[in-house]
Amino acid sequence: MQRLSKTAATTALLLMAGAASAQTTLFYSEGGPNRGVRAEATKWLVDEVARQSDGDLLIDVNWGGALFSDKVAVQSIRDGVADMGTVIGAYFPQDMIAYGLADLPLPNSDPWVGMRAIDEIMRSDETIVQNLAAQNLVYVGTFTTSPVQVGCKGKAIKSLDDLPGVKVRGVGAYGKMFHDLGATPVDMSVYEAYQGLETGVIDCTQTYTYLIESLKFNEVLDSFTEVDFGQIGSLGVLMNKQTYDSLSPGQQDALMAAGKGLADHYGRLVEAANERSLQILVDQGTPIYKLSDEDKTRFAATGAPYVNEWIARADAAGLNGQALVDRYIELIGVYAKQRDEQGYPWNPR
Repeated sequence: MQRLSKTAATTALLLMAGAASAQTTLFYSEGGPNRGVRAEATKWLVDEVARQSDGDLLIDVNWGGALFSDKVAVQSIRDGVADMGTVIGAYFPQDMIAYGLADLPLPNSDPWVGMRAIDEIMRSDETIVQNLAAQNLVYVGTFTTSPVQVGCKGKAIKSLDDLPGVKVRGVGAYGKMFHDLGATPVDMSVYEAYQGLETGVIDCTQTYTYLIESLKFNEVLDSFTEVDFGQIGSLGVLMNKQTYDSLSPGQQDALMAAGKGLADHYGRLVEAANERSLQILVDQGTPIYKLSDEDKTRFAATGAPYVNEWIARADAAGLNGQALVDRYIELIGVYAKQRDEQGYPWNPR
């Protein structure tokens, strides 16, 4: 009996070891800090993948660009420096040409609507799937910056006529548009903008409302302008395709189910963070300006050439640029209607 007990114990240990070895851990790189709404959403993704896979697939997040900076994220994920990570598509206008659709200066100021529209396209358009696969990449899920806004120190942008000569940190088409409207562009990341404002390297920064809270921009802003036009939506989670292909079908399903749910979860978080951030400015008496309808029309006209430029570059990359723009605008309408009729998933009517 003792021999049988030892054999049974050995068998149990081997089975436990086998179960442990079947568990997979993915290494994730996040350029931002371990705080704020994107960090909360990333933690949710980690927990949701573990839940969906019954603990079979785990994600180990490295924060603050510990593995690599945002500006080399695509090649680093492609080369397997990390299994997956957050990518800011605006830093990779050619590699992320398809995802750049969500960065175009188009009039949608609702983060959830934009995320659901681009998420559907990134998952369902086979030319985009193949474009990423050719780069050894797989799309997992999306974030967004929420609408483009401008925060300033020592300056105030009450209208577009206030932009000439102002040193503005900008990114993507919006940075170019500020330049076209007379601003002096400065290239730096949003995480460097606090110090840039504090030291006078920049007068204003392209920013997003929720960052006031997470990056403490309220400490350096003298004014805040709600542009409320479009967003930087090519901000999401990509994965090394070889690693993805090595996962079991169940693990892949768990990862993609969690990734698809990311837009709804992040949408709830960013809406609440935007409200809290604006309240911080109101409470400390920081002036908040809004662009007039005339300025928004002018801003849209300034952005039109960059939409056309993207269409041409998308066509050159083997995509149908105009069809993708049309589909994106169509889906913005679909999800805006769904929001109006049914409410948000976290706050249904």
